[in-house]
Amino acid sequence: MQLTQEKQELIQKNLRYLQLLSQEYPTIAVAASEVINQEAVLRLPKGTEHFMSDLHGENEAFRHVLNSASGVIREKVDAVLAQENATPEECQEFATLIYYPEQKLPLLKAAQGEENLDYWYEHTLLRLIELCRLVSSKHTRARVRRCLPNECAHILDELLHAHFEDHNKEMYYDEIIISMIENGQADNFIIHFCKLIKRLAVDKLHIVGDLYDRGPRPDRIVDTLMNHHNVDIQWGNHDTVWMGAAAGSPICIATVLKTALSYANVETLEEGYGLNLRRLGQFADEVYGDCDLSIWMPKGDNSRFKFGHASLRRSALMHIAISVIMFKLECQVIDRNPDFQMQDRDFIRRINYQDGTVKVNGITHFLRDTQFPTVDPKDPARLTEREAYVMDKLVESFRESEKLQRHVRFMYKVGHVYHVENGNLMFHGCMPMTMDGEFAEEVFDGKSYRGKALFDFCEERARDGYFAPEGSPERQKGQDFLWYLWCGKLSPIFGRSAMTTFEHLYISDKSTHTEEPNAYYKIYDDVAVADKILAEFGLYGEGHHIVNGHVPVKVVKGESPVKGGGKILVIDGGFCRAYHDRTGIAGYTLVFNSRTLSLRTHEPFESTQKAIEENVDIHSDSRVIYECPRRLRVKDVDWGTHHRDLADGLKLLMDAYRSGILKESTRPGCGD
Repeated sequence: MQLTQEKQELIQKNLRYLQLLSQEYPTIAVAASEVINQEAVLRLPKGTEHFMSDLHGENEAFRHVLNSASGVIREKVDAVLAQENATPEECQEFATLIYYPEQKLPLLKAAQGEENLDYWYEHTLLRLIELCRLVSSKHTRARVRRCLPNECAHILDELLHAHFEDHNKEMYYDEIIISMIENGQADNFIIHFCKLIKRLAVDKLHIVGDLYDRGPRPDRIVDTLMNHHNVDIQWGNHDTVWMGAAAGSPICIATVLKTALSYANVETLEEGYGLNLRRLGQFADEVYGDCDLSIWMPKGDNSRFKFGHASLRRSALMHIAISVIMFKLECQVIDRNPDFQMQDRDFIRRINYQDGTVKVNGITHFLRDTQFPTVDPKDPARLTEREAYVMDKLVESFRESEKLQRHVRFMYKVGHVYHVENGNLMFHGCMPMTMDGEFAEEVFDGKSYRGKALFDFCEERARDGYFAPEGSPERQKGQDFLWYLWCGKLSPIFGRSAMTTFEHLYISDKSTHTEEPNAYYKIYDDVAVADKILAEFGLYGEGHHIVNGHVPVKVVKGESPVKGGGKILVIDGGFCRAYHDRTGIAGYTLVFNSRTLSLRTHEPFESTQKAIEENVDIHSDSRVIYECPRRLRVKDVDWGTHHRDLADGLKLLMDAYRSGILKESTRPGCGD
């Protein structure tokens, strides 16, 4: 075969790649077969994407929304069971089985009675097969097979692609289901089908920040995400401070402890991550045991957890002890990093210890608490020997927590400051801006950053904090920066003028508690602002959106999550129970399928137990934000590029084979 000069040069330029490709596709026939497959995949409908934000440790609510795919599963159930004229109650019971198969199955079996159980098994399996066939219709058979459990993949594959009207195989299919029941395997297959339905219903999960703090078990959320088939995370400020803590940053450790203790969330610390708080507890009891703890008592949710007096007192003691340490460490970080421009936040130095006052914005305020037994007024930011020892042991405990390290490595592996996919720009907080609509500029180490460049710099520094060599200046700068991302005024994932923790604790005047939002939040109703930000990341025209969370949308006050002419979607509606009174809802999520981008509004979730026992679902309203002008195919979205590039590479490989530049292999081979 005679190739053009241009084609020969292209083959030579990509020869190493083609050689590697030839190991998987050793002949023209094998390569051609895969080209057919890849080009066919491009015509499949785009898979469903699911967006969630601001989970804040609310594991039960998160699991329910994840299991239900924000109503997607129930929509599919209704479509399948409509053929049977099933009641809404039957549909909800069946949906609950899919959400929680291991827990729901024993209850449903007990309700059938011995005489009806076989019939119920058969009926349920046939329903699940039909539903599974529906959700698998967007995927290739090969893709579905890869999702099947090894121990029964061939049986599930047979049933998913069965033609029950085929009289030649009618008895064959019947016997499979009968044999499942007779051999005591019906439960296992029901569970496998339920898991497969949930996996195939959603292609990609996007978490737009703040997995940690406030709620009881963020560690369980991360466990679930680590087992998810396809997820990305955009770091929130509550995440970066935990990432810094895992890296061994004393200021980040003190910060996460102060937050957890203020919510009496010791379970996450001690049980979830195995952190040793014994020395902190001993120190706190010895130094602060006789102090007035009234303002230090945790904000525990007594509707869910009954906290005893002893546990509340222990949390309060550790709360005051670690808070004072934190304020001292903040001064040290501010001193090391003048670029942070946080010199006005060193409050432990600004206290008049004789008068019990502090000056904020030029106004003198009396302190709500004047108990500072470890503070030397001549050098307020210096840790005492005991405080330094406690912090050394805490750093050691955080660094040695195997589970925390595993979780944070995962956060780095799938996480970023921002992510662009399929026309959607995702970040947790904001794009720092000025009131005239320009990108705010920040200077670090003598170099200025704005817009996308600021986001990229933040990511680089955040990674240095965990991955730079031990003891290096880069690692120290990175760890300090992880704290800056938590509370810095131009941090894109914080987006406020200051974290007024000190003011909330020590000053009664609520005017000092104000955290002025970045200009982004004041001008993001302007469609021109949305377009400017999208263009900064290479997104032009219609059909592109910014998705962020961070700031709870107060629906009760008439606020809307839709900004910028429909191009900015704020999906923090308050998963965290602490926000429900302020927001009036329990979170927003987004679902982006091949036809629409829809906003789902959720009401509060009661409990997993009630959902299982009484089929109580989260009530959700759906609102279409964007309707695609035509149904989106794989070829229209980002992951279509992979299939297209592979097909193009294989065509070039076939040319190389035909021209003799590469030789076909005589060994058998097959493509993926």
